[in-house]
Amino acid sequence: MSDTKQRLVDGALAAVREHGIAGVSARTIAAAAGVNQALIFYHFRGVDELLAAACLAATRARVAAYADEFADVRSLRELLEVGRALHERERAEGNLSVLAQLLAGAQRDERLAAATGAALRLWVDEVERVLHRLLDGAPFAEIADIPGLARAVSAAFIGLELYEGIDAAGADRALAALDQLAVLVEIVDDLGPVSRRALRTRISRAARRG
Repeated sequence: MSDTKQRLVDGALAAVREHGIAGVSARTIAAAAGVNQALIFYHFRGVDELLAAACLAATRARVAAYADEFADVRSLRELLEVGRALHERERAEGNLSVLAQLLAGAQRDERLAAATGAALRLWVDEVERVLHRLLDGAPFAEIADIPGLARAVSAAFIGLELYEGIDAAGADRALAALDQLAVLVEIVDDLGPVSRRALRTRISRAARRG
């Protein structure tokens, strides 16, 4: 990416962070980037295309920055600990606020919706890879919807940015509930082979009834 395009991408993110999605315009982006606003239309054909590009570029960078931490995760509890730390850092840096604003804008803009969805899938794919590795061989792995679980975990941490603002205690309880799930998985993993076979059979039967 050229220096000018990178400045425009950075300026778009800065404008969203400062003004919110409703206050973003060619003028506010150009001011944040320190360039002539005509360059937005030269390089990206408009504000919507620039916001879409900025959303994807920023998310790729953030996912890459945490790749080693995800790779080092050895339990579901560790995954949630990484998620908590990631959430706190991203919130402190204003990145979660930007994502929340882009999600809001995506409700009215198909191009931004597609880009935001693609950006979220980058996080989901990373979490899904970890879950496949962690749950391999677990009694309920045979019936677990791991792609769905990855989306649920990702959505939980993204949604906390909005939820914390109105109910911080509730957000803490939501995280505690995820921690309890992690403890349950560890308990199951520690069961002996006979108990695990019995549990696997009961889960399979319950799934067939459902």
